[in-house]
Amino acid sequence: MAREFSRTNRIGEVIMRELAQMIQQEVSDPRVGMVTVSHVDVTSDLKYAKVYVTRLNGVDSEQDINECLQGLSHAAGFLRRGLAGRVDLRTIPELRFHYDKSLEHGFHMDELIAKANKNLTDD
Repeated sequence: MAREFSRTNRIGEVIMRELAQMIQQEVSDPRVGMVTVSHVDVTSDLKYAKVYVTRLNGVDSEQDINECLQGLSHAAGFLRRGLAGRVDLRTIPELRFHYDKSLEHGFHMDELIAKANKNLTDD
C-alpha cells in the first residue's frame, strides 16, 4: 500500500510540473489569466486528477474564480492530450480543476499577524 501511495505522489508531481508549463505557454483563454498549479492529487487507480490552481494576479470576486475554472475545464481535453505526449503513462487521468484558496488564506493570516504586532508596539 505504501508503494502505491508513493507512485501516485510521483505521478502527481510530474503532472503538476507539465500542466503548469502547458497552462502558462499554450492556453490562450483570457478567462484563465495568470494561473499556477499548486498541487495535484491523483486517485490510486489513476483515473482522475484533482488539479488545484491559484491565480497569481489576485481575485476580485467569486465570479473571477468561476470563470477561471470554466476556462480550465474547457481546455481540459487539450491539456490531457498534451500530457499524453509528454508523460509516459498508459492512461492519462481525467483532469478536474479546483481553486486553491490557501495562498489567499496565508496572505490574510499575515495581515492579521502584522495588525496584532502593530497593536502590541503601539501600547
